[in-house]
Amino acid sequence: MASFIRFLLLLLLISISAAERRRHKWVGPSGHSVIEVDVNGSGEFLSVQAAVDAVPDYNTVNTLIRISPGYYVEKVVVPATKPYITFQGGGREVTVIEWHDRAGDRGPSGQQLRTYRTASVTVFANYFSARNITFKNTAPAPMPGMQGWQAAAFRISGDKAYFSGCGFYGAQDTLCDDAGRHYFKECYIQGSIDFIFGNGRSMYKDCELHSIATRFGSIAAQDRNSPDEKTGFAFVRCKVTGSGPVYVGRAMGQYSRIVYAYTYFDDVVAHGGWDDWDHVSNKNKTVFFGVYNCWGPGASKVKGVSWARELEFEEAHPFLVKSFVNGRHWIAPSDA
Repeated sequence: MASFIRFLLLLLLISISAAERRRHKWVGPSGHSVIEVDVNGSGEFLSVQAAVDAVPDYNTVNTLIRISPGYYVEKVVVPATKPYITFQGGGREVTVIEWHDRAGDRGPSGQQLRTYRTASVTVFANYFSARNITFKNTAPAPMPGMQGWQAAAFRISGDKAYFSGCGFYGAQDTLCDDAGRHYFKECYIQGSIDFIFGNGRSMYKDCELHSIATRFGSIAAQDRNSPDEKTGFAFVRCKVTGSGPVYVGRAMGQYSRIVYAYTYFDDVVAHGGWDDWDHVSNKNKTVFFGVYNCWGPGASKVKGVSWARELEFEEAHPFLVKSFVNGRHWIAPSDA
């Protein structure tokens, strides 16, 4: 009798295991398609948005939108219903998508756009990637404290997005790293004030962060608002250049999390290195700002406040590897 009961339990476990496997089976894209865009008329479409519009909703195919060299002066949106799209340019020096909206500008409804709707390119879809292309907002750089001059070049709000060899050019709020897991490799990001901002969970690997600040500026403003959120920005083997003085990080959220590791800092870092955003919320008690094995003439200032710690290896390690963004599940080893 006991052996029969064990046999029934074994059958039950096998059926549960099979059901679990069916429930957790990942269904990815199947097949490939290529769409050619050429502003000079040699492709299927003249504009990038027209190519995006041609991708069917609920897309299940890896879709490469190949964008020939040229300046594409247009505002582009990739909706959430169109995953698995790649923008591939001919090089970030020669393939450029640009627009000029600012937060204080009026939209079609007559209401101010505000920051998040200024992006020249906005991506809501998951599994987006971009390679060898530049995204630019051509609005002029504001002086610190000016209202309504935020002007994003790119907003990424989808999950599992990958960028390689891309350029992001703007001034205030250049790159809206809004939400989701993202991986930036060998990219160039330029701006003046909070030019990487949002609540993404993102790794920046071998990127150049170039400040065009005049009187004052800041690089990263991260918006984590709970200790339970897994979001944060990890800058690994990056290079900070340009003009200053600039803060390397600002506490946009109460539990803002920013780590720089193996990063070179030119002599552009402001005294103190970091900023707690509003000076009234005691964010210096709740943020996680850290540095690990950084160097260069500005590196000593990055360690300039008590609440931005020099990390030990065990503390830094989670921010050094692509598992920070669960990258083993969606980034090819050759891409990391």
